[in-house]
Amino acid sequence: MRLTDKWFTAISQDEKERLITVTGRDDVMEFVRSGKFKERVEITWKFEGNHQGMPSEELAAQMEQVELVLRKVMEDDKLAIMTAIYTGGDQKTWVFYCRTIRVFGERVNEALAGFPLLPIEIYTEVDPQWEEYLDMLEMKEWDE
Repeated sequence: MRLTDKWFTAISQDEKERLITVTGRDDVMEFVRSGKFKERVEITWKFEGNHQGMPSEELAAQMEQVELVLRKVMEDDKLAIMTAIYTGGDQKTWVFYCRTIRVFGERVNEALAGFPLLPIEIYTEVDPQWEEYLDMLEMKEWDE
């Protein structure tokens, strides 16, 4: 399985009708069909955003550093695949599909050890059919 770096961007809204930027990964159907990535992990960073619910430039830069570290640590040996990034509504959420939650958790701790304590929450769910990903993928079709 070959992991590409093809992404798309779409716009959605939260329940308060604030804009949410959705960045979704293309070309991962081979991973979906493999049946090896059955667990979804969502890492959410809540913050006080501007009037549109978006982070400041400084916070956005810090979040980007965290994102790059997480992607590298998780994707180097394909333990997990980042499939989506949702930004807006006073939070940023990274979505991964992974092989094992236990190892994912260990790697998150290792990857983020060099950062100050971050205000993140981690949610996990068994999602062998990649329902969240397929729902998000529909946004690409609406945006085109």
